[in-house]
Amino acid sequence: MDGVPRVPEQRRPDSAAESAALRFGVLGPVRAWRGEDPLATGSPQQRALLAALLLREGRTATAAELIDALWGEEPPSQALAALRTYASRLRKVLDAGVLVSESGGYAIRGPRTLDLALAQDLTAEADKARAAGDLCRAREALRRALALWDGEALAGVPGPYAEAQRVRLEEWRLQLLESCLDMDLEQGCHAEAVSELTALTAAHPLRERLRELLMLALYRSGRQAEALAVYADTRRLLAEELGVDPRPDLRELQQRILRADPALAQPSSAPTEPVTPRPRPAQLPATVPDFTGRSAFVRELGEILASAEGRVMAVSALAGIGGVGKTTLAVHVAHQARAAFPDGQLYVDLQGAGARAAEPETVLGSFLRALGTADSAIPDSLEERAALYRSVLDGRRVLVLLDNARDAAQVRPLLPGTAGCAALVTSRVRMLDLAGAHLVDLDVMAPDEALALFTKIVGEERVGSEREAALDVVAACGFLPLAIRIAASRLAARRTWTVSVLADKLADERRRLDELQAGDLAVKATFELGYGQLEPAQARAFRLLGLADGPDISLAAAAAVLDLPAEDTEDLLESLVDTSLLESAAPGRYRFHDLVRLYARACAERDEWPPRERDAAVSRLLDFYLSTAAGVYAVERPGDRLVDHLAGTEYPGLVFADRHAAQDWLYAEAHTVLALVQQCARRPMLRRAVDLLWAVKDLAESGANSKQYEVAAHALREAADLADDPRSQSRALVTLTNVHLVAGRFQQADDAAHLAMELAHSADDRAPVCWAANDRGIIALYQNRHADGEAYLRQAIESFRQDRNLAGEASALCNLSRIHLAMGEVTSAVDLAQRGIVIYDRLGHTLRGANGRYALGLALTGQGDLDAAVDRLTEALEVFRDSRQRLWEGMTLFRLAEARLAGRQPAGAAALVEQALALLRGIGGEWRRGNVLTVLGRALQALGQSGRAHACWQEALGIFEQLGSPEAADVRLLLAPSAVA
Repeated sequence: MDGVPRVPEQRRPDSAAESAALRFGVLGPVRAWRGEDPLATGSPQQRALLAALLLREGRTATAAELIDALWGEEPPSQALAALRTYASRLRKVLDAGVLVSESGGYAIRGPRTLDLALAQDLTAEADKARAAGDLCRAREALRRALALWDGEALAGVPGPYAEAQRVRLEEWRLQLLESCLDMDLEQGCHAEAVSELTALTAAHPLRERLRELLMLALYRSGRQAEALAVYADTRRLLAEELGVDPRPDLRELQQRILRADPALAQPSSAPTEPVTPRPRPAQLPATVPDFTGRSAFVRELGEILASAEGRVMAVSALAGIGGVGKTTLAVHVAHQARAAFPDGQLYVDLQGAGARAAEPETVLGSFLRALGTADSAIPDSLEERAALYRSVLDGRRVLVLLDNARDAAQVRPLLPGTAGCAALVTSRVRMLDLAGAHLVDLDVMAPDEALALFTKIVGEERVGSEREAALDVVAACGFLPLAIRIAASRLAARRTWTVSVLADKLADERRRLDELQAGDLAVKATFELGYGQLEPAQARAFRLLGLADGPDISLAAAAAVLDLPAEDTEDLLESLVDTSLLESAAPGRYRFHDLVRLYARACAERDEWPPRERDAAVSRLLDFYLSTAAGVYAVERPGDRLVDHLAGTEYPGLVFADRHAAQDWLYAEAHTVLALVQQCARRPMLRRAVDLLWAVKDLAESGANSKQYEVAAHALREAADLADDPRSQSRALVTLTNVHLVAGRFQQADDAAHLAMELAHSADDRAPVCWAANDRGIIALYQNRHADGEAYLRQAIESFRQDRNLAGEASALCNLSRIHLAMGEVTSAVDLAQRGIVIYDRLGHTLRGANGRYALGLALTGQGDLDAAVDRLTEALEVFRDSRQRLWEGMTLFRLAEARLAGRQPAGAAALVEQALALLRGIGGEWRRGNVLTVLGRALQALGQSGRAHACWQEALGIFEQLGSPEAADVRLLLAPSAVA
């Protein structure tokens, strides 16, 4: 019972209920609510009366009009009496005074909310936002309006009036959808729109505007052949169904695609629409308030930038030793020139002085996003990104500040190359090979400028009375701006010191300033000033923290390096932040400037005693990460005994209460962990480094970290070979097997797994034997070697049982299920997957339990139990999404599409496959992409879009032929004329 009395005994609401607002819905079933409580709206005819009155927006409808609305030209003999009965029943359900009788008819009056009115208001809001150029707000308003529909409008309501209104409301909904998708394309979201447009064109095959939008979305996604195939399918369908040709707009779009019209590649508003405001990045770092001197350079660079409007491109490259003030000068000049670049300013630290300089393609991705390009529109290759970057900047006046560049090769792809734009570059080297650049060599400050800078920081009162001592200080600093700033800041922070005290201290600094004569040594001499003033505990922390690779370090990891409690570690790190020798990247995270890191390492090599303490610090850090990663693995895979086979650690790691906290830690530390793995690829830390990489294997499947994981796996394999350590070799090969599997390189994966098993046997190391056999089973499945796959997996099951590894056994059982499915043994496949799931669920194994449900979903699809298959695959999909497993999320969408296609739901299948294609971009390898395209073609063929289906199959065939995959034969059959017939 729902607690609402039925008519005719419907009781009147109590006073509390009366105070709740009435809400009505017509964009779906006709419904009414008082607050959150549903009201009984009666029979279909009674709902038809309510709908007719609601759609009149408070106007009175006569009895004759209402009878015609409910029954049309053939009303029953007692129509008027029936109408009065329906009105009476509704009046009892609704609040007093809502349904009123007047002039021989009825009307709905009083305060109320109607979903249709809300949708109209949101549409008006969207129109205003779009007219104002705010596409984001317009899209959001339209999406909210569309979300008000709950299925078919006026669902189940009889009568000619309801039928006419249904048609009208559905047409309006489609128009709103088209407007929303049009704005999606305007903002570069073409890849995301393809999936929705594919489903809509399947549901409304004769709606040409949807076809036009789909062609444009496909073309902008780099799928020209499919875009043209959509036109061919549309023309054929219109001729067959209506005997007409496509409308002129659609024909013109086809011709522009054939010509590869450059204007189609970029979103463009309709001529009658105002131009959407483009993002104006303002990325320049804050200029220092005490900028001093450099007036000649400021004037020279300012004139170069001011001339940018009349030149193809103005490039100024500042070179000089570390700490000479290149960045400070460039930022100051850039801020002064902002008015000449009204379309924005871009900034990046290229980290050229570090061991791992920023990759140009990564920087271009960041710049393109800042300039308003959607992630889905950013291509993968450096050349394509650079070309798109120049295209986006065309017609704009943007200043680009490229700080700390490694060399000209790193800089060239980042230069705008268009009139009106300019670039400022700073580097430690003179860029003689940067064509057309205006080169500026920045030297140390003049003595008067150096003294002025020192005075601004310390204060005129303190310096004025000790001018000679102040001159001694800036001279001891070698007139190097960074050294002056460090010394002056120390003095400013110590009110009890005089300038003479500081000068005396600097005078005794082992004549370090003499080292300014050679390259990086000048930078070391500058930082030596600050380093020499540190307390012993601070200096030790500075030295040891500089030993760790990675972009930054957490407080917990730093505590491991220093072998101190977290509280003491935080005090030390914050004191180093105060001296400017360390930066606080975020709460609880710290980083060195790249040059300071190099200096810190040099100090560790020179000053850390005994020397073995350096290795001990890195070893503690490795222990911390291995212990923590093992804990993450155990939380995500309860019962998996791999953690029992990992190398032992002496330093403890973090403990997590749930898998979400564990996953957050893993992905936050990914770059640092993978950098440390490579750093420790040497004895005596090699074995622990290999085990750490194995424990964080989820990073290989995440997409975001797959490439860095692969680099680390190759580095460890090479190091293990050099060390001639079979245990490390076999385990490194297991991680490399996983890398090749994710990338779809199955023969390389099998070779690595085969060698891993041989080496593991020779080392009497059970864990790699188990997992390599499991991997070889799934590799054999992908290579259609089913008998071999079954043998490997039965070997894996036996090995896991000997190791008492229930989670591993469950994995092998689920993989064996897929082998049996491929061999046609469907009943066995279902049973094996269910056995694996039982084990996973008993262990509380959420993530790998999703793999089990994935396998069961495939088996149930093969068995024909499609509803159950969809349920299991949907359960798996939710876990993969929650666990940030992009590869498995994409593959599960693909398998759901197969199940939908088997259930003769090609439109739903096509939409799912499009989502899978978007997710698997850049991960999973070409073989998986070929399979996804094949299924997409089947779905499109079932929808009658044969041209686009053939375009998908042609692409898939090219992939399979290049890989030498047997799937090529199946695709050829699909492309054969007989298959179409």
